[in-house]
Amino acid sequence: MTEQIQFKLNGKPIKLTVDSDRKLLWVLRTDLGLTGTKYGCGESFCGACTVLVNQEAVRSCQTSVKEIQGKEVVTIEGLAKSNKLHPLQRAFTEHDAMQCGYCTPGMIMNAYSFLKKNPDPTDKEIIENMNDNLCRCGAHNRIIKAIQSAAKEMKGGN
Repeated sequence: MTEQIQFKLNGKPIKLTVDSDRKLLWVLRTDLGLTGTKYGCGESFCGACTVLVNQEAVRSCQTSVKEIQGKEVVTIEGLAKSNKLHPLQRAFTEHDAMQCGYCTPGMIMNAYSFLKKNPDPTDKEIIENMNDNLCRCGAHNRIIKAIQSAAKEMKGGN
């Protein structure tokens, strides 16, 4: 059913008239041109499509656009502020925590949500939290180091 959906996207108000059952992933990528959020499995298993909805990591491939009515959505494009990378984005780059980079946006968005709840995680807690975000390249140790590094910087409130 076509409905008017209003939400905040990366800090800006959005108003769309769309099929309200359409998945958020496709609204972001196709309708709004934000291609940083990736399509992976389409089944909510891999985490490539992870975005933040009201600061919580959400799999956009399984979230209908009607579920975000009146909420705040942040994509990987919305983390950087004033042309300055977010500490997580910077840490992933500095620690070479990517190879092909396809999973990276979802990894960063999941890590962001996690670090907001647990700003001083242990390695084990990082591994447990990131376990459902899949990376086929094998950058796992560098991902953990990047998250540890960003956690230290983010304690200042980023």
